[in-house]
Amino acid sequence: MYSAEISRTTPTAYVFLVDQSASMNEGMHSGVTKAQFVADVLNRTLRDLIIRCTREDGVRDYFDVAVIGYGGDGVHNALTGALAQEFFNPISVVADNTLRVEERVRKIDDGAGGLVEQSVKFPVWLDPQGDGGTPMQAAIGECARIVAAWSSAHRDSFPVTVLHISDGVTTDGDPEHNASILRSLSTNDGETLLYNVHVTGEDVEPTQFPRMESQLPNAHSKSMFRMSSTFPDHIRTYAHDAHGETLAVDARAMMMNADAERLVMFIDIGSRPAAMR
Repeated sequence: MYSAEISRTTPTAYVFLVDQSASMNEGMHSGVTKAQFVADVLNRTLRDLIIRCTREDGVRDYFDVAVIGYGGDGVHNALTGALAQEFFNPISVVADNTLRVEERVRKIDDGAGGLVEQSVKFPVWLDPQGDGGTPMQAAIGECARIVAAWSSAHRDSFPVTVLHISDGVTTDGDPEHNASILRSLSTNDGETLLYNVHVTGEDVEPTQFPRMESQLPNAHSKSMFRMSSTFPDHIRTYAHDAHGETLAVDARAMMMNADAERLVMFIDIGSRPAAMR
């Protein structure tokens, strides 16, 4: 299980499920809002997925990608323009349809123990958004609907990976039943992988890859823990080899209160299929 080769004839799929409720406008200790933090991380992740699929002949469609937002206007496709017609889009279509490309500044090592600023191009697909309640139960239910359809049409593919980013405060009932249904959806290669990121402005210690609910501080984070998958063997191997992270067999695919670099690392670990042609 979880060993299917990724190719253009047997792609895999990623769903980014993004909380866009009013509470995401709250600030974090870094000084940015939760919504800005999530948008930046997601845009960086989409860029990295495109780079992973880029070959001499262009961007190959190894991945299908969907971004589902939920907040004041319910559950919706969070992408716009040409990407709004369907939830899932091939990665080459995502690459061709940015909202814009920004000039941003990052600090890099100057080779002499200091840092220098460097201007970089930063593609943007998703802007920060925060409004209304948090219909998490409905959002996970809609995610299950589109994952079921994709999985039925791609029986021989590596299963769908869902990355859910939220502050965890649902307003439309308990989402755990729908999460259980979502995780049970499968291709011939295994069940859907559901990873959760709990972003919070609270002054609590960051937690990554917890093994027990008791490692988490409140009901919201504990619910996110229960909704999370464990890691397939090849991902635990990749985490160790590429990032020096030792993941226990029973570690849950969850982070709470992580900074941007740790979150990008988590997404890199979680978005690694077993093999790409």
